[in-house]
Amino acid sequence: MMKKLFSLITLFAVAILCVSCNFENSSSSENVINTTEHQNTTVQPTTISEEEKAERRIDKLISEMTIEEKVGQMFFVRYPDIDAAQQVTEYNLGGYILFGKDFDGKTREEITDNITSCQESAKIPLLIGVDEEGGTVVRVSSNENLRETPFLSPRDTFANGGWSAIEEDAAQKADLLLSLGINVNLAPVCDVTSDYSAFMYDRSFSGDADEVSRFVKKVVEISSEKKLGTVLKHFPGYGNNEDTHTGIAYDNRDFSAFTETDFKPFLEGINSGADCVLVSHNIVSCIDSEYPASLSKEVHNLLRNQLGFDGVIMTDDLSMGAITDYTGTENAAVLAIKNGNDLLCCSDVEEQYPAVLLSVQNGEIPVEQIDNSVKRILKWKQKLGLIE
Repeated sequence: MMKKLFSLITLFAVAILCVSCNFENSSSSENVINTTEHQNTTVQPTTISEEEKAERRIDKLISEMTIEEKVGQMFFVRYPDIDAAQQVTEYNLGGYILFGKDFDGKTREEITDNITSCQESAKIPLLIGVDEEGGTVVRVSSNENLRETPFLSPRDTFANGGWSAIEEDAAQKADLLLSLGINVNLAPVCDVTSDYSAFMYDRSFSGDADEVSRFVKKVVEISSEKKLGTVLKHFPGYGNNEDTHTGIAYDNRDFSAFTETDFKPFLEGINSGADCVLVSHNIVSCIDSEYPASLSKEVHNLLRNQLGFDGVIMTDDLSMGAITDYTGTENAAVLAIKNGNDLLCCSDVEEQYPAVLLSVQNGEIPVEQIDNSVKRILKWKQKLGLIE
């Protein structure tokens, strides 16, 4: 009897043990299923585009810059006769513009050494620019050590060989400038000029807006492919006005003249990838009858909003007569920034830079506005391969 009872107890215990094992195995299976389901529903990280990565690098760079460095990036100044590399460090410059005297009689090696010295002194690589339009404005090719003959004007180039000659001319200019360490050509001229006696006639491509637009498109696209920066000038369109190097020029045309003619080449250049637009010193009465275009908030708003330009807006030289006569004792660079310019072309950085810096430090110019301008400038440099 006892033996039979013992066997029943044993069988009962084994049965309980089996039930327990099945329960554990079932729970384990459910856990595996739940874990798998959890893994399958985990949100994968969003892929960041190369463009977004590039912009984040620019934002990080700006966050690490001092106010002095940010302000300095907004100055694209005339190359000085002495201490060029030292000036880069002193003012944290955004770039240098070289003129004919900086090439006159120099060898290729001398020029490249000078540019390299300045770049080595810069914390952020410099924009190095020239006006190499062709014809009457040939800062580089007028030196026979650099090119056998100067570049012809756009008008003459086209007359000699049509559109294929324009394309070859743009490619040759880009190759020459880049070989010297120059990364920006202050061209093409977008002005539509038909009057033989007008100041801009020899520098303009044509009196036909559609032809000028086609010319601008070709120059911008070829230059961009080679990573040479371009500057569309002189917004909102110079027309047949007089020279603003010596005094103020008044443009009293109707606004329709600009929408139907002058704006067309600028729009074509913007749509073709130009990164910078240079604003003239003309007073364009139909847009702003009080301020020269370079100092006019209305002109800059029009360029941003109506033409949709989100790149770098640059002044013509702030030391030109049209500005010095107008501003009097006021600081031209401060006015230029307040009214919408990102990049300041000037010949007296030692006066203009401290005035801008002080205006930022005392809150007269918002730091946010400076950051926005610097971001546009650095994105341009990034596109040209000067920074990552």
